[in-house]
Parts: sequence; structure tokens; C-alpha cells
Amino acid sequence: MNRRQPFLVAVRHPLRFTWESAKAFRANQGLLLAGAVAYYALLSIVPLLILAVLTLSHFIEQGELLATVGRYLAWLVPGQSEALVAELSNFLLHRDVLGPVLLVTLLFFSSLAFTVLESAMAVIFHHRKQLRSRHFLVSAVMPYIYIVCLCIGLLLVTLVSGALQVIGKESIDFLGRSWSLSGISGLLLYLLGLAGEIFMLTSLYMVMPVGRLSLTHALLGGVTAALLWEVTRRVLIWYFSTLSQVTVVYGSLTTAIVVLLSLEIAATLVLFGAQVIAEYERLEKRILAGRGADRRRQPAVSAEPGGSPRPGGSPRH
Repeated sequence: MNRRQPFLVAVRHPLRFTWESAKAFRANQGLLLAGAVAYYALLSIVPLLILAVLTLSHFIEQGELLATVGRYLAWLVPGQSEALVAELSNFLLHRDVLGPVLLVTLLFFSSLAFTVLESAMAVIFHHRKQLRSRHFLVSAVMPYIYIVCLCIGLLLVTLVSGALQVIGKESIDFLGRSWSLSGISGLLLYLLGLAGEIFMLTSLYMVMPVGRLSLTHALLGGVTAALLWEVTRRVLIWYFSTLSQVTVVYGSLTTAIVVLLSLEIAATLVLFGAQVIAEYERLEKRILAGRGADRRRQPAVSAEPGGSPRPGGSPRH
């Protein structure tokens, strides 16, 4: 089968492909799964950030690290990153209270979101689970390996962000005129965040589903979820800054409610990206099955005595 054929079918009929993905997402109770992922992500986000910041503060200056965390938290929870960074900063001031029991508690809660996300992915990719299985030890260890990878990624992003901010303070002098590089630095920081978002989502799609997923398929889901989240994130920023009355309704619970809502929407888009991948895999199977059926329907061909083929079975005598 030509690997480009399913892609061409999806591109030529994007609305049909999107509609089929949406129907499958609804049939798999996608919104219910997203709610579960969002709830456990709310429980995991602060412990995970505490572990990452405590670890990386041994290598990076604390203020620079918190600034980077705040910048990219704004992508995940628009309008509430400052509150989360304030909680992180407060915990770092009292890091001496961290003991073995609290450390184990942080590790346990920080892994909950990944465990639930793996279960939600298993529902989306149920056609894969019927053919393959994953050892329970792999599922138990995988969240912690992913946490270590996230810490390494945050370290690299912090170093690159610091370098880009230094570039933004420079300027170019040419023919008596000066051009500041702050605009270029801001653009590069945005592209770095977008690339990191796509890379993180792609890695989730590569690791979480049972079985081996091709990089092309994972990238398809990662780009889909990232672009949808970019549009949604800007709508949320506009809504919370202009129309929202959530502070009046929820009062002191505002931060938790807004963070939970943002995580709910983000989890929905992540799972929908997974559904796009699953639907693309089914499209490949349908095309392959259709080709096999066409081959079986073709009549046998035999040659005439003179050398010309004729349909049928045995040659004519």
C-alpha cells in the first residue's frame, strides 16, 4: 500500500475525516476521559513542578528557573501562571521541611496524571490493545521516566531561553541606524515554546499507547493538538481578561477552577489528537482491506494457444 494514500484521502476530504474522528471520540466518551485526566492533572501539576524546580535549582539560578517555568505555564494555564509560580516560590523558601515521607508523597501524586492519561489512551486505541499488551511494571515505571525526561527538557529550555533573552538585549548598528533584536528574541521564544509543545505531545503519543506508533502518526496528532490548543489558549486569555465573572462566582476558589477548566480543555484536545491518530490508522486498514478485496475479486487469467490471455481458468484446447 502506498503510504501517502491515506494522507491524500484525509487531505482531500478533511471535513469527513474530522467528522469521523469526532464521532469516534464521542463514542469513546472522550469528554468523560478528559475530565478524569484534568482532575488528576490538577492533583499532579504542583507536586510535579516542585520536584522539577527542586532538582533543577541545583544547576540553574532559582529566579531564572521560576521565570522560565512561569513563561511556559502561561501556555498551559492562561492567566494563572503567576499564582502557581508564587506557590512554587513559597515552597522553595521552606524546602527544609522536605523529608522522606513528603518526597514519596510528591512522587506519588506527580505520577497520577500520567497513569490516568495512559488509561485514557488505552480507551482511544482500544483496537491496538486487542492485539498487544503492556507489562504492568512498564506502566508503573513509565510515569517516573517521563518525569525525568520532562526535567531534562525543562533544563534545556531554560538554558536556551536565557540565551535568547540575552540576544534580545542586543542591537545591530548599520549605516548610522540601530535595530533592536528584542522582536526577534520574542519570536524565537514563541517558536521555542510551540516546538516544545509539539515535541511533548508527540512524545506522549509515541509512549502512552500500547504498541509501537510511527513517528509520522505521532507527529500528526501532536501538530493537531498543538494548533488547536494555540487557538483555544488565545480565546481563553481574551475571555478571562474581558468577559469572565469567575472571580465573582467562585471567590477564593477562582485559581483552582480556572486551572481545572484549562486542564479540562487541554486534556480534551490531547485526547482528540490521539483520536485523530487512531482514525488515521483505521483509514489505513480500510484502504488495505479494500485493496485485498479487489485482488480477490479479480478473475483468473489464462493464455490462449496463440499467446493472448483470456479470462477463465484452463486454456482452450
